Amino acid sequence: MNTSFLLLSVVIGFILGIFSGLVPGIHTNTFSFILAAFSPILDELGFSPVCVAAIIISNALTHTFLDIIPSVFLGAPDADTSLAVLPGHQMLLDGYGLEAVRLSALGSAGSVVVSLVLILPMAIFFAGVYPFVDQYIGWILLVIVLVMVYTERGEVVEGQGPLVRMKYRMFAVLLFLGSGFLGLFAFESQALMNPLIMVGEPSILMPLFSGLFGASMLVISMLTDTVIPMQVSSRLILPPKRILRGTVVGSVAGSFVAWLPGVTSAVATVMARLAVKEDYSDDDSAREFIVSISGVNTANAIYGLVALYVIGRTRSGAMVAVSDVMGGMSLDANTLVILLIIIVGVSIAAYFMTIYLGDRILDVLTRINYRRMCMVILTGLTLLVLVFTGWFGLVVFAAAVPLGMLAPYLKVRRTHAMGALILPLLMFYF
Repeated sequence: MNTSFLLLSVVIGFILGIFSGLVPGIHTNTFSFILAAFSPILDELGFSPVCVAAIIISNALTHTFLDIIPSVFLGAPDADTSLAVLPGHQMLLDGYGLEAVRLSALGSAGSVVVSLVLILPMAIFFAGVYPFVDQYIGWILLVIVLVMVYTERGEVVEGQGPLVRMKYRMFAVLLFLGSGFLGLFAFESQALMNPLIMVGEPSILMPLFSGLFGASMLVISMLTDTVIPMQVSSRLILPPKRILRGTVVGSVAGSFVAWLPGVTSAVATVMARLAVKEDYSDDDSAREFIVSISGVNTANAIYGLVALYVIGRTRSGAMVAVSDVMGGMSLDANTLVILLIIIVGVSIAAYFMTIYLGDRILDVLTRINYRRMCMVILTGLTLLVLVFTGWFGLVVFAAAVPLGMLAPYLKVRRTHAMGALILPLLMFYF
C-alpha cells in the first residue's frame, strides 16, 4: 500500500467532510455514493480500494463533527442533527451559540474515546447474539418504529392537554407511511434508473435521501429568514459529570443501533433522549442533550465500520459505499486497524477544526447571500441526481422533497422520514 496515497486520501476525505458538514443539503452519503461510483477511475490514478475507503470514512467522521454548525447558526440540520436544533437555537438566541458548537465537538470527540474502548466487548457481544437478533430483526425494527412514534411530542405549547400529543403522533405515522411507500416504489422500480454517466452501479438511495433530508431542507431554508443575535460567550458551563454522562449515553446508543439495518443515528437519538432528560427550559439539560446527540452521530459512524467487519453487513450509506469499493466483501483485520487509526487522527483534526470554524462562522454569514447559496446547492444537487441516477432518479428525488418538507411544518421529527428505508425492510422481514 502506498502510504503517500493513503495520507492524501485522508486529507481529501477530511476536506470533503468539512464541505458536507458546513454546506446545507450536502449529506455525507452523497459523496460516499459518488466516490464508490468513481472508484474504478480512482484506482487507475493510484488510489487503491483501501484509499477510497479511507476517503469515505474520513469524510463521514468529519461530517459528524462539523454538521452542528449549520444546525445551530442556520437552522439547517440534516437528519442526524435535527433534534439538536431546538436546544441549539435556544442557546443561539441567548447568545451562547458558540458554546453549543463546543459542546457538540466535545460530545463527538468524547464518543470516539468511548467507542474505541467499547469496540472489543461490543464486537464480541454482537458476534455472539447477532444470529439470534437476525431472526427477530423485523420485530426489533417494528418496536423501534413504535418507540419513535410514541415519543413524538410535537410542538410543546404551555397549557396544551395530553391529547394534543396524539395529533403529532398521527402526523408522525403519516410521514413514516408516506416516505415508506415512496421507498417501496423506489426500491421496486430501481431498475428504471438510467444514469447519464455510467460509473459503477447507481444507487436509488442517493435521490431518495437527498430529497428527503437535503433538498427539502434547502427549500425551507430559502423560504425563511435567518437572524442571528450577538453572541456573548463560548465558555463551557456544563458540569464535567453531565458532559461525561451525555457522551457515554450518546456513544452507547449510537453503538447499539449501528448493528441494525435501516436504523441510523437519527433513530439512535430517539433512544438517547429516553436516558437524557430533554427539558429545554433547563439550561444544563439542553446542553447535555446536545453533547449526547453529537456522541450518537459519531459513535454510529464508527460502529458502522465495526459491524461491517464483524457481521459483514452494511448499516449506513457510507458503509454501503465502502463495501462496494472493497468488492462487496467484509473488511479484513488489517484494513479495520488502518481505518481505526485514521479515525483517531481525523477526530483530533475535526475537533479543532469545528471549534476554529465555529468561532468564525458569524463573520462569514454576514458576507454571503444565504438564499442564493441554497439555490446554487439545490441546483447542483439536482444535477448530481440526474447525472448519476437518470430521469427516474430525478422523479424519486422530486417526490421526496415535499415529503421531507412535511416534518418541520407538521412540527414532528425528521427521523420519521426514515420510513423510506425501514418500511421496505419491514415488508421484507415479514
